[in-house]
Amino acid sequence: MRPLTHLHDVLSRPCDADPLRSKVEATVRGMNAIRTATLLDLIGLPNTAGNARRISRTMQSLGFVRIKSRRLMPGGYLDTVTRGWARPLRERRKDHQQHR
Repeated sequence: MRPLTHLHDVLSRPCDADPLRSKVEATVRGMNAIRTATLLDLIGLPNTAGNARRISRTMQSLGFVRIKSRRLMPGGYLDTVTRGWARPLRERRKDHQQHR
């Protein structure tokens, strides 16, 4: 196969904008809050900062908001803080969304 023909075939295929979206959607279905580390474990990715950033874009597009909490950690107290995602209890203000 000629290289230009192969390149044209690859470029003409539809691409999925976010390959993790379907996995993340299936994992968080029915959940109100989840730790980032737990989510990465459930979808089978290593717990790294890069993977957390990839998940961040997906979670924001699904309508989740970032949280920093002690309550998501079992036995969490004062120095045990974790980061994760939660569904908003009320709709976000429009002017707040524009400033981000």
